[in-house]
Amino acid sequence: MVRHRNDLYGYLPLVERFTMINIVLVEPEIPQNTGNIARTCAATGSALHLVKPLGFAIDDKKLKRAGLDYWNELNITYYDSLDDFLYKHTGDSLYYFSTKAPRCYSEVDYPDNCFLVFGKETRGLPEELLEANLERSVRLPMRQKLRSLNLSNTVAVAVYEVLRQRQFFGLEKSGKYGF
Repeated sequence: MVRHRNDLYGYLPLVERFTMINIVLVEPEIPQNTGNIARTCAATGSALHLVKPLGFAIDDKKLKRAGLDYWNELNITYYDSLDDFLYKHTGDSLYYFSTKAPRCYSEVDYPDNCFLVFGKETRGLPEELLEANLERSVRLPMRQKLRSLNLSNTVAVAVYEVLRQRQFFGLEKSGKYGF
């Protein structure tokens, strides 16, 4: 496991350590998706966890382009395998996102320091993992007969649901023309 920025929580103020959202991508395959997700993580203060094998090199131009100039704002942790990640986060609050899950993502009250886990674009998460964790497996509703939503869109919806539940704590809620 390799971490950027010292350890996972060392540089964060104490209050943010307890409200952290962790995005976990298991074997992501498409660099543009991971770049877009990295940008979402930077914009929301979420940590990004990448589980190998990755379908691209970390220095891939497409990955960097999608994340633009936000890479220095990221807290990224790498894991050698899904087993490595699960071992290191035994006892943590893990939520598995899948089209096969039994309940809607908005029915969950996400605790502080939660981990939102997403599978690879072509296959999702392993079925045995979902079956062993049905009570923590969630989905985004969509029309029948459609395979899935884009991974980066799904991650953004999930992150913003957790943030909504926290009243967008720590984020700027109004822009230049806000009241």
